[in-house]
Amino acid sequence: MKFSSRTFVANKKKETATLLKKSLKKHSIMRPFILVCITVFLTQSCSDLVADLNNDPNNQTTSAYQTILTGAEVGNILFQTGENARRAAIFAGQYTGIDRQHLGFNQYSVTTSDFNDLWNDGFNDALRNAMVAEQTAVNEVVGAVTVGITQVLQAQTFGTLAALYGDVPFDQAVNEEFQNPMFEDQVAVYSKIQILLDNAILNLEEGTGRPATGSDIYFDGNAQAWFENAYTLKARFYMHTKEYEKAYMAAQKGISTANNSMQGPHGSAAEDANLNYQFFAVEVRQSDLIVSNFMADLMKPGSLTYRGNSKTNESGRNNFYFTTNSLGVQPNITNGYAAQSAPSAMITYQENLLILAEAGYRANGFDTGLAHLNNFRAYMNAGGYLTNVNASNVLYDAYSTADFAAGGIENTDRIGTEEALLREILEERYITLFGQVEVFNDTRRTENETIVRVPVLPNVGAVLPQRFIYPQSEIDRNNNAPNPIPDFFDKTPTNK
Repeated sequence: MKFSSRTFVANKKKETATLLKKSLKKHSIMRPFILVCITVFLTQSCSDLVADLNNDPNNQTTSAYQTILTGAEVGNILFQTGENARRAAIFAGQYTGIDRQHLGFNQYSVTTSDFNDLWNDGFNDALRNAMVAEQTAVNEVVGAVTVGITQVLQAQTFGTLAALYGDVPFDQAVNEEFQNPMFEDQVAVYSKIQILLDNAILNLEEGTGRPATGSDIYFDGNAQAWFENAYTLKARFYMHTKEYEKAYMAAQKGISTANNSMQGPHGSAAEDANLNYQFFAVEVRQSDLIVSNFMADLMKPGSLTYRGNSKTNESGRNNFYFTTNSLGVQPNITNGYAAQSAPSAMITYQENLLILAEAGYRANGFDTGLAHLNNFRAYMNAGGYLTNVNASNVLYDAYSTADFAAGGIENTDRIGTEEALLREILEERYITLFGQVEVFNDTRRTENETIVRVPVLPNVGAVLPQRFIYPQSEIDRNNNAPNPIPDFFDKTPTNK
């Protein structure tokens, strides 16, 4: 049976309470800023943290920038890797909901109230804190690198929101002067995000004004890492808008090493565990969700749709991602993808490599795409991002042009050679970005490319989901919310 939104929110709070405490729950993006109280990365108590707050609720400079920066980064982990990502993976065919609220999502039974918390995660926990961190850093004259970091965080959040919902507030978002912020066209928002990232890059290039040690929990103020992540974000969002030449150019300046991947840090204590670990192990929610047969069979040696071949052995990656129990296939919570201390991927070296492959193919042709795909395969052949890798279970030899020709190992159904390469790149993205929001973005972006797209089928009916729907909390409180409200199956502007 489908539980009520209230039941789901209660369960979700259990998951996120160990990652951060929110001092205000279930408020719209127009409400006054309340500082997030961090429990994971700060030892200072909540009462100490807010003891000297000014009585004016709109005063956004009463706490030091480093505290707010940490809060923004924790909020970003929640927004990018928590329920947003799991639900996107259901809609992209990677997970199957089998009980309670997730069964409803699997059957595409969604209501506006189902998205209240997710909207709040983006606009309040991530975006608002990042904006306040920027303003506080400016007021305290911290310097350009810190400001650039906060701008990258804002762009990352805005881009995810625009991808999932379509039109969203931008200029007037989380601004106390605008109690009913205007929604802006998705395409225009993407353009403004690119400008925001350009400004962030300029600030990061200054090289001075790093945040206080320990306040940046991703890179500890490493300007080069942030610089590269900003360019990979530019490339990601150009992929969303199908500006592939620009995506290729940006990715060439993107993440250049696995060490510069943006990953949410987690630890061995219950209060800072990986969010998927919390979901599948701590909260004992594994009865809600399993890996879909479609996804599992792509990775399982011996299945009819196994993607391995004489040059590819996916056994190692299969063991990293998955384990099998009485419910079915689920994420590996022991020593792999969803282990307690496993970092959670947000912007990665492997994503950048595959942007170079796809965008390079689309912009410059077969040879460019194949060369970048083989760069990715060389990375994986050395273990890649697999933390529990056994070398005997890993093989990613370089592909040749002949492998994609009619009858080759990557073209047994004899489609065009170039189409076979693009199909392999898109499938590789689907596998590599497992459990991330980007997979849902890819399935919608490529849906009309029938021959090469990953052949995800609707769970029910004949139409795939096209967006997250606007939350009831925003519809009720913002007079400028879109009217009529777009349907779950209405395409966003970039995907029409």
